[in-house]
Amino acid sequence: MNIHYAWLTWSLILLGIWLVIYATLDSKEKKREMLVVSLWTSLLGLSEPIFVPAYWSPPSLFNLALTTRFDIESLIFAFAIGGGASLIYERIFATRHEVVPPSARHDPRHRYHAWALLSAPIVFGILYVATSLNPIYSASIALVVGGVASLYCRPDLWKKMLVSACIFLVLYFLYFGTLIALYPGYVEQVWNLKAISGILVIGVPIEELLFALSFGFLWSSIYEHFTWRAVR
Repeated sequence: MNIHYAWLTWSLILLGIWLVIYATLDSKEKKREMLVVSLWTSLLGLSEPIFVPAYWSPPSLFNLALTTRFDIESLIFAFAIGGGASLIYERIFATRHEVVPPSARHDPRHRYHAWALLSAPIVFGILYVATSLNPIYSASIALVVGGVASLYCRPDLWKKMLVSACIFLVLYFLYFGTLIALYPGYVEQVWNLKAISGILVIGVPIEELLFALSFGFLWSSIYEHFTWRAVR
C-alpha cells in the first residue's frame, strides 16, 4: 500500500472507531461530552510542529507535515483520541453523571482546581524550554503530572482515571497494530528512533504506549473537571 497515505488512513480508521462509539452511547449527555472533548482536543493537533521532525516525520496529505510541519491528519487524530479517552470508561461500564453540589466545591482541595487543570501545559512548557528531552517524553511526563494533580483535587474520579488509562493503553496498542499490519516497516521509516529509546514492543515504539497510558489517565477526567460532574 502507498506509504504516503498511511497517516491519513490511520487517522480515518480512528475516526471510524470514534463514530461507532458515539453512535452507541446511550444518552445525549454522553454524546455531548464526547463531542465537546473531541473538539477541544483537536486543537492539540496544532502542536505537530513540536514533534516534527524531533519525534517523527510522517508523509502526509499534500505533503504538509514535511513542508510546513502542520498536517490535517493530526487534527483528525487528536479529535478522535480526545473523545475516545474521555468516554471509553462510560462506554464499557454503566455510569451516569451528577452535578457536584456547590457546597461540596468548597473542599480545601478545590483551592488548587485551576492549577490542577493548568499543570500539564505548564510542566510541558518548562520541560520543552529548559531541557533537552524529546518532546514525546515531556508530553508524557506533563500528562502524568496533570493527572496526579487532577486526582488530588477530584479523588472521586480515581477509578475512572486509572481504569480508563489501562483500557486506552490496550486499545491503542491494538489499534497501532493496524498500522504495522497495513504498512510493514512504516515505524522504522517514519519514527526518529535514534532520538528516542528505539525500543519496540511487538513493533510499537514504547514511547507511543507511554503516551497512550498517560493521555488516557488525564483525559478521562477532563470533562468532569471543567463541568463539575461526578460519575456514578
